[in-house]
Amino acid sequence: MNFSAIAPNLRNLWPRWLGTFLLIFTLTLLGMVGLFQSLAASQGAKPEVVRIDYAYYNPVSLVLKQKGWLEESLKKDNIKVEWVLSQGSNKALEFLNARSLDFGSTAGAAALIAKANGNPVQSIYVFSKPEWAALVVKKGSPIKSVKDLKGKKIAATKGTDPYIFLLRALYKYGLSPKDVEIVLLQHADGRAALEKGDVDAWAGLDPHMAKTEVENGSRLFFRNPNFNSYGVLNVREEFAKKYPNTVKKVLVSYEKARKWSLQNKAQLQAVLEKESKLTPAVAAKQLERTNLSDSRIGNPQKQVIIASGNVLKKSDVIPDSVDVTKTTNSLINPQYRNSI
Repeated sequence: MNFSAIAPNLRNLWPRWLGTFLLIFTLTLLGMVGLFQSLAASQGAKPEVVRIDYAYYNPVSLVLKQKGWLEESLKKDNIKVEWVLSQGSNKALEFLNARSLDFGSTAGAAALIAKANGNPVQSIYVFSKPEWAALVVKKGSPIKSVKDLKGKKIAATKGTDPYIFLLRALYKYGLSPKDVEIVLLQHADGRAALEKGDVDAWAGLDPHMAKTEVENGSRLFFRNPNFNSYGVLNVREEFAKKYPNTVKKVLVSYEKARKWSLQNKAQLQAVLEKESKLTPAVAAKQLERTNLSDSRIGNPQKQVIIASGNVLKKSDVIPDSVDVTKTTNSLINPQYRNSI
């Protein structure tokens, strides 16, 4: 074999091979450096402001707002806090979708509706396990059972736990939304419509439900705690991805407010009375139906939300093409609560 003839060819090939290798190696290294820089930046990134809601159906949020613990925590990072009132789960989710909120309080099943319809949120914390929804009639109403609702007018706020509660109750007793007339009103307006006699029944929500029960003698004629989905705190996915450390700090402050609420029940009631402008009797009635004992989020919430989701598909509130279990799994994210 003539090695002297081959040698020049090898010398010509070597620089090409080496150059290609060095190019690939350099690009790979740069990509890894960029990835690590991106991860480091996301861990250290800070927003200028955190927009978070407070809601009368979320007593822990009222405590957190009044005590100023979140402002105290985020002040160290020069992060401002803006509080926004949510009148219902549907409003909180609208604000989240519009980026007017970074954190919003809703029912778990309401968050599923939003997620299934493209609202990029994650449920990361349980602020309560409430019995905040029931079916209500005014004093003296002849309605005694869910079956008596056939052909009647019922006020409800679409996209909220009371609305989902109504659907589940109807299906349980052999009725459907087509058998009744659902009048879509916000919670406070639904209570007013019931008291004026404009509707026959109302899918109620505390504290409005407790208020009409105590002050007007309205009657909760159908109750089922298992039809109530948990109260959950949601975060915009984009915000959580960009500012994971801030999300953790928000939850640390929430935990402080929740634990304080458990240890100071009389003072919790006083906060609820002041912020929601409720009488002591109404505030006490609401808190009787509010369990703040466990803020962890995971399988128990998934089970309730999936059961609600199947009813929502049946009622065409969620598109039939939606995989309820898969969507619920993508909605519930326990990592932030588990990290504090």
